[in-house]
Amino acid sequence: MTLSNHKLKTLANAAYEITETVREAVAASGVQEGLCVVFLPHTTAGLSITSFWDPKGLEDVHDDINRLVPTRIDFKHEFDTPQDAAGHIKSVLIGVSLTLIVTEGKPLLGHSQGIFFNEFDGPRQRQFFVKCSND
Repeated sequence: MTLSNHKLKTLANAAYEITETVREAVAASGVQEGLCVVFLPHTTAGLSITSFWDPKGLEDVHDDINRLVPTRIDFKHEFDTPQDAAGHIKSVLIGVSLTLIVTEGKPLLGHSQGIFFNEFDGPRQRQFFVKCSND
């Protein structure tokens, strides 16, 4: 088993493709067949898999997430930034971890799938972890 840590500086409410970083972490682990867990230790960010072909599609995803959970002033929890409480809810809905199948030394992803770190607050210094294990 291997664990790697990756740093990321984010802006407010943005998505960052981390697919290549995850691929590199899996390759560096030496795992050929197994599982890879991507985890972020934050409560106002999330991880997702979506299409990377058209950046406008990712904007649509974030626009609809923001429509579902708009930043507003009537949350009971108000801390740090105006979007903090909404960021916590978005993080719960999207999730903070992904489990990927590793085969032939690579994470198994569809041809149009990319892995994205979603910042729902920010700007922040963020990190995520990649842990790989053999079958």
